[in-house]
Amino acid sequence: MSDKFHDECGVVGVYDHPDAANLVYLGLYALQHRGQESAGIVASNNGKMHLEVGMGLVADVFSDTRLKKLPGNLAIGHNRYSTTGMSKIKNAQPCLIEYAGGTMALGHNGNLVNATEIRKELGASGAIFQSTNDSEVIVHLMALSKCNSFVDRAVAALSQVKGAYSIVLMSENELIAARDPQGFRPLCLGKLDGAYIVASESCVMDLVEAEFIRELEPGEVILINQDGVKSFFPFPKAPIKQCVFEHVYFSRPDSFLFGKSVYSVRKLMGHVLAKEKPVDADVIVPVPDSGVISAMGYSEESKIPFQMGLIRNHYVGRTFIEPQSQIRNFGVKIKLNAVKHIIKGKRVIIIDDSIVRGTTSKKIVKMLRDVGAKEVHVRVSSPPTRHSCFYGIDTPNPGELIASNMDVEQTRKYLGADSLYYITLEKMLEIFGEQKGNFCAACFDGNYPVDVTNSDGRTKQLGLFQ
Repeated sequence: MSDKFHDECGVVGVYDHPDAANLVYLGLYALQHRGQESAGIVASNNGKMHLEVGMGLVADVFSDTRLKKLPGNLAIGHNRYSTTGMSKIKNAQPCLIEYAGGTMALGHNGNLVNATEIRKELGASGAIFQSTNDSEVIVHLMALSKCNSFVDRAVAALSQVKGAYSIVLMSENELIAARDPQGFRPLCLGKLDGAYIVASESCVMDLVEAEFIRELEPGEVILINQDGVKSFFPFPKAPIKQCVFEHVYFSRPDSFLFGKSVYSVRKLMGHVLAKEKPVDADVIVPVPDSGVISAMGYSEESKIPFQMGLIRNHYVGRTFIEPQSQIRNFGVKIKLNAVKHIIKGKRVIIIDDSIVRGTTSKKIVKMLRDVGAKEVHVRVSSPPTRHSCFYGIDTPNPGELIASNMDVEQTRKYLGADSLYYITLEKMLEIFGEQKGNFCAACFDGNYPVDVTNSDGRTKQLGLFQ
C-alpha cells in the first residue's frame, strides 16, 4: 500500500561461519519488509573484502553466481529504503572503503540529524563523498580518527553523530554492532554453531535456526572477534526512546522487539481499541496485512466475527502500467479487493494500523460501500499521525499528513465512514507497562527526543522527504 510510512532499512552481520554470506543473504530475505530499494553484502575472505550490491529486492540482486563471489567467514548485509539520499546505486549499502587503517564496511539503519553539518565540515577539510546518504559521514569520521583499534575508531565516530542508528561495521577480521543511546532502532544478537549473528530483528534468527541471545541495549557497542564478544557502553547515558512505530507497523509480527512480542502487542492494541470505542457491527475486517493482528484482538474483545473481507494481491510489482482512466481507483483495486458476500448488507468495522495521507483509506471505504456495506466504521490501532519522523522513517511532511490538517470528525467525513476512532496514545503506551516511558512517539505527539531544528528554527534533513 502506498499510503503508509515507508520502511527504513535492515542490517545483518555474521562472524565466524564458513557460509557467512549465505546466512546474511537469508537474513536479508527475512528483513525484506524493512527496505526494498537495494540490497548488498560484503564478505571477508583471508583479509580480502568483496562487495556485491544492486537495486531491487534481495531475490533480484543475488543469484547463485553472485553469492559464490562472496566466500569467507565474516559478512554484513543491508536492505535499503532511502531515508536520506536518493534511490540510486551509489547510495546502496553496505559502504565499502579502503583507508589508512585497512578496509572497512558499514550498514546503517536510522537517520543522523546532524549529518548535514558534519558533511559540510568534512567537505571543507577536503573529504570527498561518494554518495548522498548520511551513513557515509560515519565512515569518514572513522577514517580520520587518530585511534589505533577498529572499535576505538568506531566509538570516536559514533560519539560525534546525533540521531538514530543501529549499525553493523566490519574490518577484515572483526565485526562491530551498535545502537544509539536512545535506542530508536532495534538490533539483536544470536548464535549458530559457534558463529555469532547480529540482525535488526529476531525473525532472522528463526529463519537460520540460530539461538536468540538478546537484544543489544541502547548505547551499547559490541565487538566480535577471535576473543569472543565484548560489550561496551562508551556514550553518555540518555533517556531510552525506542520507536513505538516498530510495534505498530514496521517490524514483522513474529519478531521479539524491545522486550515484547510484536504479535502480542498488536493483538493487545486491538483489544484496547474495542474497549475504548465499541460499536455495534456484524463483522470485523482488517486492512491486510498490517491490520490483521489488531483486528483479531478487536474481534476477541468485542465478540464480533473476524473475516478477511479484503483480499490482498501479494504479487503486485513495484511498478505497473495504469490502464485508461475509465477504470477508477485502479491503484488500490490491483492491490486489494473486497469479498462481496462477506460485506454486502453488513455493518463493517475495518481495522488498520495507521492513517497517513488518508487517500487509500478513503478508497477502501468506498470499495466496501460499492459492494453493499450497510455501514463502514474505521478503527485505527495507532493515534493520529500529526508529525514527521527524523529518526529513520521516511514520512511525509506535516502538510501531507491528514491528521495534521483535519480533526477526527473532518477526517471521518473525508473518508466517507460512519465513524472513525484512533487508539489514544496513553492507552497504547500502557500496553508496555513499566516500559511505557521508554518509547519515542514523536510522530504522534511532536516531542522529539533529539533536537531536529537548526539555529534558524527550521527542521534539519528536509531532504528526507524529497
